Amino acid sequence: MKKPITFSPHYMERVWGGRSLEMTYARKLPKADAPYGESWEISDRPEAQSVVDHGHYAGKSLHDLWRDYRGEIFGEGIEGERFPLLIKILDARSDLSIQVHPPAQIAPAMGGEPKTEMWYIADADPNAKIYVGLKNGVTKESFEQALKEGRCEETVHAIHPKTGESIHIPSGRLHAIGSGLLIYEIQQNSDTTYRVYDWNRLGLDGKPRDLHIEESLECIDFEDFEPTMDTPQGHTLAKCPYYHVEKLALSESASVGNPDPLRFSIITIVSGKLMDSEGRAFTPGSFLLMPKGATPLTATKDTTILQTTIPD
Repeated sequence: MKKPITFSPHYMERVWGGRSLEMTYARKLPKADAPYGESWEISDRPEAQSVVDHGHYAGKSLHDLWRDYRGEIFGEGIEGERFPLLIKILDARSDLSIQVHPPAQIAPAMGGEPKTEMWYIADADPNAKIYVGLKNGVTKESFEQALKEGRCEETVHAIHPKTGESIHIPSGRLHAIGSGLLIYEIQQNSDTTYRVYDWNRLGLDGKPRDLHIEESLECIDFEDFEPTMDTPQGHTLAKCPYYHVEKLALSESASVGNPDPLRFSIITIVSGKLMDSEGRAFTPGSFLLMPKGATPLTATKDTTILQTTIPD
């Protein structure tokens, strides 16, 4: 019961997706030729429940664990009706829509949920781009004019990220993931996204995808100019009220457990291999819920991980 808990992923077809989950992580995807853009690895959403795939809790959903075993698995003092995080792998083979998530002070009035997230670049093609924030000097008025003229991309700041870099995306930040990127996304448990521009393309159903221009204009931070990729602060990649993400390099034979033995953590394996006390091995692309008091895992080779916790 103190071993890592793993879940079956939910694979989502997306017009911008591809097959990197199959090629990079040897995943068996549901359909042989469909474009899969998202793998929801740890999810307590009504429409997509993570289900434990091994061990003592096999067959139980993440929501079951949160409702029935909260103190035992997650620790004390963590509130909320649902598990507070949603963790994904994103495979972008073409550009995502330019979009925004509603800030907390706006979301309820709009019937949505606030969503702050961070991206860890698991793999990047040499010319891959992300779009974040606005170019210097863009105003709400000039942005709206660019939208009307079909040149929204001219107003959005672009960065060429490198493998191993990360960036924090607070609610209200205009953003889009460009083609050629494999990303680990750690976010609030929310699925509210407002698309402001979608490159004039059709969805998987052959129809234009819905845009949410009015909502987007209410949510965009028009003072967010030309952000850069984040600089780690020691081991810390991102820390906000919703999550604390650290990147750790483990040498062969090193062990890793929860930073606070009275709280859970989530370990994402970036490279290398970890093994539990029974010899079960975990390789890159694995997402492990380490319960309160979990027995430490051992690196069987040099290994890099992300470790996510909930701040007090």
